[in-house]
Amino acid sequence: MPKRLFLKVGDLVYHRDCRAWGVGRVVEVRTSTLDGGPSLVRIRFQDGQERTFFNDLSEPNCCYYRGIRFYRG
Repeated sequence: MPKRLFLKVGDLVYHRDCRAWGVGRVVEVRTSTLDGGPSLVRIRFQDGQERTFFNDLSEPNCCYYRGIRFYRG
């Protein structure tokens, strides 16, 4: 099954439940070349931390389902 990527490098996002993190920018998308392998996204937030999330909308643990939303500010 093909991956359905949610985010791409450069996207601005926030976490709906962790507003203290501030706005984040996607700095890396890493997609496995193996069938069934994960797609990960690394986001650098204003609080200085980089956090890694799953980035495939077909996965129940995708960052979208865990609270990551596009920043439209």
